Amino acid sequence: MARNNDTAVVAGIRLTHPERVLYAEQGVTKRDLAAYFEAMADHILPYVAGRLISLVRCPQGHEKACFFQRHASAGFPAELRRLSVREKDGGEGEYLYIEDVGGLVAAAQMGVLELHVWGSRIDDIERPDRLVFDLDPDPAVDFGKVKDAAVLVRDLLEELGLESFALVTGGKGIHVVAPLMRQHEWPVVKAFAEAVAKRIAQDDPEHFIATAAKEKRKGRIFIDYLRNERGASAIAPYSLRAREGAPLAWPVRWDELHSIRAAGQFCLADASPSSHEAWANYGDVRQSIKKASLRTLGIAAGG
Repeated sequence: MARNNDTAVVAGIRLTHPERVLYAEQGVTKRDLAAYFEAMADHILPYVAGRLISLVRCPQGHEKACFFQRHASAGFPAELRRLSVREKDGGEGEYLYIEDVGGLVAAAQMGVLELHVWGSRIDDIERPDRLVFDLDPDPAVDFGKVKDAAVLVRDLLEELGLESFALVTGGKGIHVVAPLMRQHEWPVVKAFAEAVAKRIAQDDPEHFIATAAKEKRKGRIFIDYLRNERGASAIAPYSLRAREGAPLAWPVRWDELHSIRAAGQFCLADASPSSHEAWANYGDVRQSIKKASLRTLGIAAGG
């Protein structure tokens, strides 16, 4: 890492103001963020590379003004690549994606603390290759109940023929993620996710809700299936969060989930390239939403 008082070079990317503090409590600087992305690139890129991304940028640190950005704008480094995408209104929008460690470090240079990824890849954005259930608890809900809910979702998906993986989000909840072969387009995948969420909520309305209305969430866990629609995104594994403590969205094994104390348990200080890969077989899973499962949930299989 080359450096002087005003700049540093990480993975070939020039950082300006590398000593700018992004997490005051831990003294984490822009240089530290870039070094994390460089060191953990082999862990991060399998879940980020080749996907459209949305960014949470906090150029002055997480305690100052942060903003969500999904479109490219002037001044972005070339390592943050661009793709023209058809939008809902029929127009075209220029979206961002990353291919390599240079793209990750370029994101750090832009003050990006959070990376959110689409559920499809840029070579076929209309057919998602992952299914995400975001278990979002009311603040009054104990984290133990969120862990139980994740296992419940896992078990139902298993009954429907899908293996899934657990991600503690670095925030309040847990994501249950199932890799998919690219068989169905967005409407079918979203309908499947919605049907699964509503089945759980109907079976146990005291503890779960499948609608986004916040006034109805008191004491419940919202099973957010809306991540599974075109244009939506979800926090990427190993991404930082723009929250106190520099927490990370961290993949965990199902057999270790019971020992996790909180969704923000893992933080930047814990991460290293030797960290175990909890999702070691994620890339080897070959599965799709079965027609029989769609019939069971009353969904047409077209698309």
